[in-house]
Amino acid sequence: MTLQQTIKKDLAAAMKARDEARKNAIRVIMGEFARAEGKELTDDEAVRILKKLAKSERETMEQTKSTGDNEYLQIIESYLPRTADEAEIRAWIDANIDFSQFKNKMQAMRPIMAHFGANAEGETVKKVLQTY
Repeated sequence: MTLQQTIKKDLAAAMKARDEARKNAIRVIMGEFARAEGKELTDDEAVRILKKLAKSERETMEQTKSTGDNEYLQIIESYLPRTADEAEIRAWIDANIDFSQFKNKMQAMRPIMAHFGANAEGETVKKVLQTY
């Protein structure tokens, strides 16, 4: 089952449970999916849209200086895959990257991001690479 299908199923469950916050958040997500080019999205496309929504919500919270828990953001993040932390990225780099093949260490970013895909934030990878 794709991520998009899972979210559709969760919308029906939220409607049955009369969970207004979850229902409204999922409807926003589904609206963003509908704006995408294809009817059926791959999981990578769906994750990209979810990340964009989460980033937008975080920026809104920063601008309004909101410090409380944001249920909408928590719902969006519940659908995002777990991202690799610095230790996991560092361990993979140590095992798989030979820096002598690159003119500078930042050029290693491409194979690292290719391996981790949507499961690693580019900023985290960059931060780890700067320590080498």
